[in-house]
Amino acid sequence: MAQTESVTSYTDDLHDLITRVRFVLWDFDGPICRLFAGHKADSVARELVRWLDGSGMRHMLTHEERRFADPYEVLRAVDRRCPGSDLVAEVEARLTREELRAASSAMPTPYADDLVLAWAARGARLAVTTNNSPAAARKYLRTRGLESCFGPHIYGRTQDPNLLKPHPHSLRQALAALGADPSDALMVGDGPTDLLAAQQAGVAFIGYARNDRKEELLREAEAEHIVLSLSEVLRGLKV
Repeated sequence: MAQTESVTSYTDDLHDLITRVRFVLWDFDGPICRLFAGHKADSVARELVRWLDGSGMRHMLTHEERRFADPYEVLRAVDRRCPGSDLVAEVEARLTREELRAASSAMPTPYADDLVLAWAARGARLAVTTNNSPAAARKYLRTRGLESCFGPHIYGRTQDPNLLKPHPHSLRQALAALGADPSDALMVGDGPTDLLAAQQAGVAFIGYARNDRKEELLREAEAEHIVLSLSEVLRGLKV
């Protein structure tokens, strides 16, 4: 896909957005790092399916669901059959353990560290709002020396998969804890579910597209602001 001027050009609108904002809500896997860069998500999904089979729970997944490459979809599928059950809690706990392993080999998103530090230096208050385990996010941020930029404000997956984005639960948690008016907040995310959650929470949104597929999905979701590199946002903070 050709990089169009509407995406790659730096607009006054985007500059105004990123410089006036007082609260920044970050998705984790994507804008901050590639969590499963070294510990692949499809391998985690397969491991969850194997565990279900070995536990006599093969019937929990349809043939199509057994082929999911996304472990979060495996979790959602189990919850559809047994909502709120101990089985869902166990699948979620196993997923958390895999995310904690993945955090050790996660790949930093280019310019993310610098952007976090730059926004914090300008006095913006930061939070993580993610579908990942908050423990995995905190582990990664600690390794990068960024944990203090977020403090306690890391909001992630609970044992209720229905609260995963696009549900705005994690964003609303962050806004409430920060004492933030949604009109003073911005979310940085990389997918349509992030955009939908931001819209429901009433906060502005910047979509980060690291590849053509991500850009296409954000365009289809009608994201107003899309950047192909976080350097575009970082540059705006330094102007």
